[in-house]
Amino acid sequence: MSAPERPLRIAYLVYRGNPHCGGQGVYTRYLAKELTELGHEVTVFSGQPYPELVHPEQLVKVPSLDLYRPENPFRVPWPWEFKTTIDMREFAIMCGAGFPEPYSFSMRARRLLKDRRADFDLVHDNQCLGRGLIKMMETDGWPVLGTLHHPITVDRDLDLSHASSAWRRFTLRRWYGFLKMQMEVARAIPRHVTVSQSSRRDIAAQMGVPIEHLHVVPVGVDATVFGPRPHIARVPGRLMTTASADVPMKGLAPLLESLAKVRTEMPEAHLVVIGKPKAKSRIPGLIDRLGLNDAVEFVSGVTTERIVELYAEAEVACVPSLYEGFSLPAVEAMACGVPVVGTTGGAVPEVIGTDGETGLLVPPGDPEALAAALRRMLGDPTLRARVGAAGKVRALEKFTWRATALGTVEHYRALLSERSGALGGQPSVRAQRSDP
Repeated sequence: MSAPERPLRIAYLVYRGNPHCGGQGVYTRYLAKELTELGHEVTVFSGQPYPELVHPEQLVKVPSLDLYRPENPFRVPWPWEFKTTIDMREFAIMCGAGFPEPYSFSMRARRLLKDRRADFDLVHDNQCLGRGLIKMMETDGWPVLGTLHHPITVDRDLDLSHASSAWRRFTLRRWYGFLKMQMEVARAIPRHVTVSQSSRRDIAAQMGVPIEHLHVVPVGVDATVFGPRPHIARVPGRLMTTASADVPMKGLAPLLESLAKVRTEMPEAHLVVIGKPKAKSRIPGLIDRLGLNDAVEFVSGVTTERIVELYAEAEVACVPSLYEGFSLPAVEAMACGVPVVGTTGGAVPEVIGTDGETGLLVPPGDPEALAAALRRMLGDPTLRARVGAAGKVRALEKFTWRATALGTVEHYRALLSERSGALGGQPSVRAQRSDP
């Protein structure tokens, strides 16, 4: 009988771990939790905003100048806040309309880990891809595994396509200047996990990462949190979505246009949006032009349990994204038993499954097709019940955080085996199994 494989010691890096916006904080929380329950030792090094961990003692705060805090974005720090050359470079990049956090966090993390090689077996980078990682690998001798959720080139290209002026396009190109660095670093990391086959193909095509370096490990849903609430009544005509109002990729504008079309036949239809528009957002103006002021409600800053209650009140959940690398909102809605209407953008079909069985799928950016699917779902209680039940089964059978952790550990061990030369540079059979 072979000896059991020893637990691993993981230095996990996340440059911003926001627990309430975007998927990085959620991914960090649950991956760290499941890895710990599997017996591994995880230390999370994070910049602001910090993640909410199940085991808070695992967090090592890596404070930045916090230039994008919600109450004071693009702030000018006080002189005494500048303590290192990294601080100076971080502020200078922001002043040049760039986004410095991936670079500056990676340099700070490298300083923290430089003398701790004996404390950890490897570094796991959650899509920071800053230049400090190359120094960690080439100078400090760290094995590094990356998580690449999806290519940020998609965000950049969609933002540019929706830019309303030459000045806006110029500032967006400056903002996304960090992508050149990220692509260089991503190509230097020998092994990545990504969350879908769609992301795997697009990362290889758009970021130049060799496809054999990319391995699919889907993310999951916490079934102890996201589930039906039978005691809560559905609200007739209630639609729900989770969308950053000012990110074109999330598709809120096409959804609003669809809602206006649906309400011509179903005036009770209305929308709850988990999120909020930023200052000077174009979304409130669109809502006003479409006559939807009384039909759209934005909800933000609420607990996860309240979000689950909102799912319970919804007759239909919608994922209108033009592109997704995965879609946590889709799988969370499905786990709650809510029927989902989604697009075929990116990996959304990989999550939702078969059109007409576990959800309804329409082309991205097509308000007419989306409106037709919403009318169909809202007008057919039998269809809603059947699709909601089938989607729940799919979510809970296919997407679990324990499976995410197990698949990730296989790639940790494959990385270490490749590094030691034990497998002659070839991926292990066990690691290959996590690619669907």
